[in-house]
Amino acid sequence: MADRAAIVTGASSGIGLAIAHVLAHEGHALTVAARRPEKLDAAAQALRDAGAEVNVVAGNLGDEGVVEEVVRTHRERFGRLDVLVNNAGVGVGADVAAIQTKYLDMQLAINVRSMVLFYRECVDLLRDAGAEHRCALVVNTSSISGKSGQPWLSVYSATKAAVVGFTQAMHKELGGQGIKSTALCPAFVDTPMTDFVKDQVPPEEMIQVSDVAETVRLLLRMTPGCVVPEVQFLRPAEAL
Repeated sequence: MADRAAIVTGASSGIGLAIAHVLAHEGHALTVAARRPEKLDAAAQALRDAGAEVNVVAGNLGDEGVVEEVVRTHRERFGRLDVLVNNAGVGVGADVAAIQTKYLDMQLAINVRSMVLFYRECVDLLRDAGAEHRCALVVNTSSISGKSGQPWLSVYSATKAAVVGFTQAMHKELGGQGIKSTALCPAFVDTPMTDFVKDQVPPEEMIQVSDVAETVRLLLRMTPGCVVPEVQFLRPAEAL
């Protein structure tokens, strides 16, 4: 049985995969989940090649049954959960008059509903870890657009604001049980999700996935008496 174990959603690339590598380096066995099996299998193999023990579940994380399968297989394989990373997310830009219901529902399901369901399904395991070492950790990937709503990304902004709000609520609800919750709020990160703006903001001027992942390493090393409820990541021009 692993000494530490984690679940990472949206782990096939980008921020999720970078966080998974940090967790593996820090000694966590992993369950990784994402929608596309071919990308997820390649990511999982890279983690195994780096020495990690990895469980893989591919599927639509907006589907309640898939969420339940992720947690069930993790429980059966590892028997414990010290870190939950709700990173899966999707953004579809549109003028408010052109918002399509299917894309509205998709963003709500993956960005918000999935996070809530993972908390629900994982809370008993997180409570056990919290009782053991007082540092069970849930990391929820939000966005700087969740702090200040952006035009043409209105639905995405709203869902990411919900991530911040739910993270705050979970800290107040579960913090006394040794379960910490942190929202990560980055501006543009150099991932495929920001390809639409790379003609205006060069990738090398964006936040890097390593910046976000190394923050998770910092959170892992915090003492039980220290909580970081939220981290904002800005590019230099945005921080002026």
